[in-house]
Order: sequence, then structure tokens, then C-alpha cells
Amino acid sequence: LKAHSNGDIMDIFGGAPRVLGYPRPVVAQCGTVATLRCQIDGDPRPDVIWEHKSIQILSDGHYKLTEEGKAYLLTITGVTPQDAGQYICKAKNSIGETYAAASLKVEGEVQPNGVKPEEVDLPSDDKPRFLIKPLSLRVDRGEDAAFSCKIWGTPTPEVTWEKDGKKLNDIFESAHFSVSNQDGGWFQLKIYRTRMPDKGVYTCRAINCYSEALAGAVLLIEPVPDVSASKAKKFAVAEGKHAKFRCFVTGKPKPDIFWKKDGVPLEPGRRHLIFEDREGYYTLKVLYCKVQDTGLYVCAASNALGNTLSAVHLSVKGPAVRFTCPLKDVEVRERDVAVLECEVPNESIPSAWYLEDQRLMPSSKYGMEQKGTKRRLTIHDVGTDDDGVYLCEMPDGGKSIAELSVKGTIVRKLPRKLEVLEGENAVFCVEVESDDMEIHWFKDGFKLHESHQTILKSFGKTHILVFVNVAYQDSGVVTFVAGRSKTSSRLKVKGTFRKHCPPICPVGVKMDMDRPNSALLTWTPAPNSQTSTRSIFVVERQEVGSQEWQKCFTTETTTSAEIAGDSVQCEGDYRFRVCCINKYGRSGHVEFPKAVHLGEEPTIHRSLKGCEVTEGEDAHFSIELSATMVGTWFLNSAQLQHGGRYSIKQSQTKHSLVIHETCAAEDTAEVTFIANGVRDSAVLKVKRSPLSDSDSDKRVDIGDAIVLYCEVSHPCAKVSWFKDGKELQVDDEGTMRRLIIRSAEASDAGSYTCQAGNNSIDFTVNVREPPVMIVEPKDDIVMESYISEEIHLQCELSRSSGKVRWFKDGQVMEESNNVQLISEGPYRRLTILNGSAEDGGEYVCETDGDSYSKGYLHPVLPEPPVKIISPSESELELTHLASERLELSCEISHVDAPVRWYKDSLEVDEGPNLVLEVEGAKRRLVIPLTTVDDTGEYICDTEDDSVAFLVTITGWAHPPSDNSLTHPRGFWEIYL
Repeated sequence: LKAHSNGDIMDIFGGAPRVLGYPRPVVAQCGTVATLRCQIDGDPRPDVIWEHKSIQILSDGHYKLTEEGKAYLLTITGVTPQDAGQYICKAKNSIGETYAAASLKVEGEVQPNGVKPEEVDLPSDDKPRFLIKPLSLRVDRGEDAAFSCKIWGTPTPEVTWEKDGKKLNDIFESAHFSVSNQDGGWFQLKIYRTRMPDKGVYTCRAINCYSEALAGAVLLIEPVPDVSASKAKKFAVAEGKHAKFRCFVTGKPKPDIFWKKDGVPLEPGRRHLIFEDREGYYTLKVLYCKVQDTGLYVCAASNALGNTLSAVHLSVKGPAVRFTCPLKDVEVRERDVAVLECEVPNESIPSAWYLEDQRLMPSSKYGMEQKGTKRRLTIHDVGTDDDGVYLCEMPDGGKSIAELSVKGTIVRKLPRKLEVLEGENAVFCVEVESDDMEIHWFKDGFKLHESHQTILKSFGKTHILVFVNVAYQDSGVVTFVAGRSKTSSRLKVKGTFRKHCPPICPVGVKMDMDRPNSALLTWTPAPNSQTSTRSIFVVERQEVGSQEWQKCFTTETTTSAEIAGDSVQCEGDYRFRVCCINKYGRSGHVEFPKAVHLGEEPTIHRSLKGCEVTEGEDAHFSIELSATMVGTWFLNSAQLQHGGRYSIKQSQTKHSLVIHETCAAEDTAEVTFIANGVRDSAVLKVKRSPLSDSDSDKRVDIGDAIVLYCEVSHPCAKVSWFKDGKELQVDDEGTMRRLIIRSAEASDAGSYTCQAGNNSIDFTVNVREPPVMIVEPKDDIVMESYISEEIHLQCELSRSSGKVRWFKDGQVMEESNNVQLISEGPYRRLTILNGSAEDGGEYVCETDGDSYSKGYLHPVLPEPPVKIISPSESELELTHLASERLELSCEISHVDAPVRWYKDSLEVDEGPNLVLEVEGAKRRLVIPLTTVDDTGEYICDTEDDSVAFLVTITGWAHPPSDNSLTHPRGFWEIYL
């Protein structure tokens, strides 16, 4: 299983080198030690070198090269003015390569006339400096690349561009790039129709009579095709059913696969299963489809040699008889009560409740009510594993679907089921709400420990479990426990079966160019091509003048492809070729005659607009482009990142920025958006709100922020701050000056003064310590625990230094051999190591501030697992002749336990030629009249055990007609 997400904390599967942390600019005093640091990951582990002025650096007395895990360090001892400049960190392995650049500035050197730099009286605005530096780019091969930067200096600096330390005029023809400048100090380098050799480090050098400034950026080139929604295949599925997408991709090295919906990456979750099946197909299953699941689904594959995409548009249709009022998604905290409610068309219509495929019955856990047409499900003592998809179903099959999100200790939960192939890695990842929590992993009830086959890693709030090179017997239930919370997932390991069937290349290729900015390609399958093994046709394109081919279209069912101009990243002449691929190889290529001219450049559809707000309000900016691309936002010269006061979002071609709680100092600030070849700016205006008289008297609790502020008449006025007569060091600019203490302590109380010239403002600050309160849980809780298991009771305090007492049925509890009282930061935990029936009762956690939390514990006997008694083997191979009766039988340990039958991973349904029988503890699957199509893997599955029957049907009951082998099945499949 390949798991991909934005901002991966750990790259489990490796690949081409990539930079995890770029080197930061370093300023060092002459004669001191300077260290440049770059974090790089890759599999195989990359070779890393450092260069300065295009010369590779080797370890000697002056330079020292070291490694710390994934961090690569260059240490320079006794720095001199000659060491100043740009340093390049290069990483390369057998899959690919990458670059990173950083600058070293050396200060304190003596100039020829003996005057130190700080003694030269130069206006700071005269020296060149970068207000906005050029940004690193990753573009498709053939796409234009544009570096933009904003430079200040008087007189206006002379700007030159270099690549890898060489002037562009020496390595590029004049038509391949252009350099321009615009009003406001903007400079741009544009590279047309990028080629693979264009990747590298680009440096912008700004020089005037006073000084010089440098800034660098990296250009990476990748061949990534695009997907058009109008060209995607279309499928429909009924609401509440499952949709299954399968994508077959070949490549060496083995490609990485990721899925997207409407441009947004999908991750494995409660309703999305992502895995590679035993036939080599990359599969996405969308469980219990809702109308909101309608959209464009894309399977993207990439390796070091290329990229390809395939797409399908899914439509989810509602039932004929609809709910008068459907279920709505619900979000609750752990240990709370969740209520799901809907309304049926007629009060006489009965309903049934399901948690995904599990039928729910009334119990102390689930309360079910019917009042008129209203249907209500109440879930008590909600836990992490209650997070999931709930369905209310009417007898005619109409369903209403809602998701219950449980917020608590575990923020990112395990998928309910994970399927992987034998020999692959099984990866589980969870995220908890805070660092340094006590966590444990279990498999089938046994605690896991680190080994050569089991990897356990923690990265702050994120915890990862990896089973390496899994085998069939590794199937089971994986559980993650954090405090009193847990989340579980069922791991299923599938076997692989392959038959050799090489592909044959297509014939009869034709190209129709009688249409604007597009071409229609057609071909014919080889007359003697095999249809017993599934094959696909792959169309590739090549820009005239280039040596590289890129995948641009794949299909299994059609023998034509229309290539439009909006599918290429840059304008140019293109030729095409087609081949046939199955999972065992590739046929030869057949090239289409002639070439066609295609292309389109990105433009701004809706430009940025200025925004005027009052101080403290949010400011909104948005821009819409003609194509989907990554962009960057700036506020004046500062690059903005998502988080804190800034919310940055992208929805395909639309980009938006929200600046929260604007301040007067941001008045007339320039907001700038930059993408590859696109730039636009707007002005933020902030109206100042008057200060209140109460600002001079501050009363805060310990841990709260203290903000004191005053306004001066001139932004350059000198302002001094004092506390109890002692001057404080505060750096601030503008007319609004602030003194900020982010976390108040008792010692911060006192008298503060803001003084400017002969004027001053006094502030009185009182810091009080709030009483210790229990912040979690907020309500009484009821929990059940299996006898002989550990029992964990926990409460969270408002302050780590608080003290608590524990009571059971009114009696104070003390530590013993079976009872542990643990204090970890703000958390207080009571642990009973071996629970028994006597441990049931009322438990209370009480603080000195008369705050308490109450819980009720009910010990219960654990239910025994449902095992398959017969057959005793986990896998059996059976061979039958066609037309014979096939009977598969299992005997289970509990007579009333449910059993599910699967064929090739899909649950079977009864029909005229498939019967499911129940006789006491025996379960049978009977096929009265077998055919060759009944060959496959049959699984008898309980919640705790399973057995597989590998059935081979030989011979034909009725020989197939010739027509049955001429039409391969669709490349995309929907399973309902």
C-alpha cells in the first residue's frame, strides 16, 4: 500500500531525493565558525555534495562535511570575506536528483582604507536589497518558467541572472529566455519551453555603486500530463452503495500511485480504501457513497522516468423514495452522547440502523426511537471507534447516510480495514492531540515492540506503525491506544497470482487534424491479440525537437483519443505514438504520421482587488487563474505561510488569502500573489480604531498574554518602556508601539511606563493565579472494561501544578500493587492493572478548587472470538471440472455468529447458481453448475477468523463463441 499526503512527516517508501528543510541564510562575523544545514531524504540514500562558486567542497582544515541522520552540514571555520556568497547543496541517487541553495554573509571584515563597514555612513536605503526574493519552481517539461523578484536600491541596481554560477548568455540561446523589469522595482527572468537540462540553481545579482545583493532559487523540471474532466469516463452509482475504481500501471522503477478527487489528494480513511490488489491493479474503494462524492477521480502514477494520469467522473444518484428529512453529519467529543435523526415519508414505514455494514440493535449503547415519521439513533459514551458512517435504511432500499466525527485524544484515526499484497509494507498512521502522550500499539490483543519486521516511530503528535514485507499470516486486528482512547483497523494480506501473457502492438494508426488546437488519434488492435489477459493502450506525446516522450492518454475500451491544446503545458508542435501494455510487459511503439500544433498560456481570469477594513477585522483577497498552478502570497516583502493569522487556500484555479485580526501597522500594505509567469498586487487599507480608557489597567490570569500599547505621532519617534522604573528592551516600529508578554507570570505584575520625549503613559498590571479546574472530561462518563484488562481513568487540569485526590464510592484511594496514581503535566491518571468485578463503582477526581469529574465503571466478561473449527487450514486449493457441483463448507465455534463469503475480495450475493446454506454451526457456499468463470479465491470470513479456498475450474461446460473474446472489459470498473 502506497500512502501519500500533503506534508508527509515520514517517507516510508523513499524515491528521488527531496529537500525536507532548506538551508537558511547565515550571517557570520569574520574569523568565527559558520554552519550551513540542509535536510534531504531519498531511497536509495542519496550522495550529497556542497559547491561554492561551481567548485566542489572537500573536507579539510577550513571545511568540514558531516551528517546527522537526514541532515547534511557544511561547517566553515575561521570565515573570511572570500567565503561569502552562495553555496549549493546537491543530492543525487539512482532515481533522481535535487538542489538547494543558501547564502553566507561575512561581517566585521576590515576594508582597504582601515574603516570597518559599520563606520561607513551610508543611507540604508541606498544599498541593494531584495524585498521579495525569487521563489523555487517545479514545472512540467515544456512549460514556461518565470522567476520574479522585487529589489530596492538607490541608484537603481543593475540586475543580472546566472545559472549554476554561469551567465545565461554563455549557456542559453537568446530565444530561450528573456529578462525584464517593471515599475516598482520588479524584475523577472522567463525561460521558454523548459528542457530537462534547464533544471538547476538560478541566481539574481543586484549591484549598484554602494554594494551587491544576491538571491537564489531552484528550478526542477518534471513531465506531468494533465487531465480534462470533459474527457473522463462517466459512471453512476446509487447512494449508499460502494464504488470501486481500478487503475493498471506498469513501470520500472515501480511507480508511486496517489489518488485525487477534484484535484484534492485522497488519503485512506473510514470511507476511502486505497490498495493494490492481487492482480496488480491499484484500487480505490469509496464506501457508502453520498451525493457529495460526485466528482472527478484521478489516479496519478509517477517514477523517475515519467508520469501518467487516468480519470473517471462519478455521479451518485439518490433513491426514488427519499427521506423527508435526511441524516446530517454529526461531530461530538469523546465520552459524549451522539444523536442522529431523520424523517421518513410515512409514519408506518419501519427503518433499520447500520454502522457501515454492521446492523445495530437496541442496547445500553444504542437507543432507537420512532415518533411519527421521525427516526432517532442515540449513541451513548461515544468512543473513537464509533467514528464512522451510519445509515438509516427503509425496506425499499432507500438510505440516508451521515458521518459521525469523534473529536478527542486521537485526531487522525486508523482506517476500518487495510488490504495489502503479500511482500508489501503495511503502514498505519495516527495523530493525537498533544505531544508526549503515553501510547501503545497492539495486534490481536498483544502489545507490539520494535523489531526487524515491525517499525514503531513517533514524530511529536504523529505515530507510525509499519509491518515490513507482510505475509498472509500477518492478517489480524491492529489497535492503537492513547490514554483511554483507542482506534482499530483490520489488516488483510492478499496473495498474488500471475500468468504470462505478453502484449501485441496495435496497427492502423491515423491522425485527424481537421479541428482547431486538437488532434483525433485512432488505431486498431492487432488481429491476433490475446484477450485472456487484460491490456491497455498508452498514447505518448513528444514535442518536436525534444528526445523525451510523455504519457498523455490511457484506455482499455476505446481505440481513439482526442488530444486538445489545453492538455499541454506550453505551445509547440507535438507528435504522438501508441503501444499496448499489460502487467507483464509492453509492446513496440507505433508512431502517428505528421505533427500537430497545440498550446495555451496561463492568464489571470479575475485579478486581485484592494481591501479596506477596520483594525481587528479580517481582510479577504482572492485571485482566479486560467489554469491550475501553485502560487505564493506576500505581505509587503514578507512571504506568507498558512497558519496563525494567515489562511491560504487553493481550489483548482482559485486562490484566496485571509489576514485575520488586522492591525493599524498594516495600513497601505501591499499584498502580492506570484505564480509561474503570473503576478498581481493589491493594497490593504486598515482604519484605526480608537483606544479605550481602560487600556491603562490590565488584569490577567497566569498564562494569559499581556498587550500594552500606545500611539505616537511619528513612526520614527524614539520610545522607551519601563517596568517599576527599570528600562526594558523592546523593538517595535510604526506609530503604534506595543509591549507584548505572551505568557504572564506572577513576576510580571507591576507598573509599566511608555515614554516618548517628555510624554509618557502609565499602565498597572495585576496577574492573578486562577483556581485549578478540571477541563476534561466536562460531563460524567460511563465506561465498560473487560475483566482482567488494565483500566485507565484520566482527567485533565487547567494547570500542570494542580493537585487532585481520587475517590471510589466516597473512599479516598491510595497507591497499591494493583493501583497506580500517575501525574503527567496537566493530566492525572488512575490505572488499575488487573481489573475485576469488585472494581466496579463510582470514581471521582477532585481538585483543591472544588472542581471534580465523576465516572462510573462497569466490568464485563470479554466475548470469546469466533473461530473457524473446520477446515483447520487457513488456505486450501481445490480443482473441479466445469458443470460439476461445487460445495465449500466451514464449521464455526459459535452457532449464531455471522459469516460473510467473498469471491476475489467482493462479497457474494445469492442467486440461481449460488446458494448460501446455514446448518447449525456449519456454513456452506454451493454452486450447482460450475463454469470456468467460477475460478477464483473464495473466503469464509468471521470477524475474528477466515479461511481461503483457491478454486480452479478446468474445462468448458459450453465452449465460448468467438465473439466472447473480442471485447475486453472496461479499464475502469464500478462495483455496486
